[in-house]
Amino acid sequence: MTLTNKRIGFIGAGKMGEALIRGIINARAVDSSNIYASDVYEAGLKRLGTDLGINVSTDNKVTVSNSDILILAVKPQILAAILSGIKESVTVDKLVISIAAGVPLADIENGLNTGIRVIRVMPNIAATVSEAASAISPGASASIDDTEIALAIFRAVGSAIVVPEHLMDAVTGLSGSGPAFIFPVIEAMADGAVYEGLDRHSALTLAAQTVLGAAKMVLETKMHPGELKDMVASPGGTTIRAIRELEEHGIRAAFMNAVIASSERSKELGE
Repeated sequence: MTLTNKRIGFIGAGKMGEALIRGIINARAVDSSNIYASDVYEAGLKRLGTDLGINVSTDNKVTVSNSDILILAVKPQILAAILSGIKESVTVDKLVISIAAGVPLADIENGLNTGIRVIRVMPNIAATVSEAASAISPGASASIDDTEIALAIFRAVGSAIVVPEHLMDAVTGLSGSGPAFIFPVIEAMADGAVYEGLDRHSALTLAAQTVLGAAKMVLETKMHPGELKDMVASPGGTTIRAIRELEEHGIRAAFMNAVIASSERSKELGE
C-alpha cells in the first residue's frame, strides 16, 4: 500500500507525535509538505515547522480539514475533549488513527459521528529512528484497505502487526513501554564496563550495539532466545557465570513484572 499523495495530519506534536513525524519523513514515506500538525504548544510547533517543513497550526480543525488520515497523538486523559472539539469536522472520507494508550476503539468511535473509520495503534518511541514496534487493531467501520494504510504508515517507521483489540494492553506493556525498560539495562551494562576501566563513550557504544545485535539475531535467525543464549554460554565460562548473577537477582521476574504492571496501568487508563 503506497502513501504517495496521502495527507497525514497529527493532532498532538509531543514526544510521540514528533517521533512519528520525523520517522515518516526520514523514511520518505510521505513528503513533509503533506504532513499537518496541531498542538497547544505554539513554540514547539514552530520549531517542527521550521526544522521539518511541515504545516503547523494551533487549530485542530485546520489539521482535520487538510488531512486524509488523522493521527490522534494525545494523552489518553484529554482524548475525549479532543474528539468533542473535532467531531463535526471529521467526515466519513477520513481515516482516524489513535495512538492514545489504553483508550478502546469503542470510546473513540462513540466520540465521533457514526460510520467514521477508526484504527487503534500502539507504537513506541523508537519510531524516531525507524525501529518502532507497533500493533494495530481496526475498528468496526475500518476496511481492509484502511488496515493496510495503517500498516504502511507504521512499517515506514519500523515493524507493525495486526492484533485483536483485547490484546492491546499487553502490547502497551511490552513494546509500548519496553524501550524504557531497555535504556537502564544499556546504561547499567556500560556502568559495569566503566567500573572495569573502559571509558564512558566506548562502554555505551558497545553496550547499545550489543543489545541491537542480540535483538537482530532473535528476529533474523528465528531461533529461541534460550538457544541463542546457549551459543554464547560455554561450560564454565565467563558468560554462564554472569547469567548466574542475573538469575540470582531475579532478572526474569523483574522484566515479567514490569510488562505486567505496565499492561495493568493501560487497562486502568481505558476504564
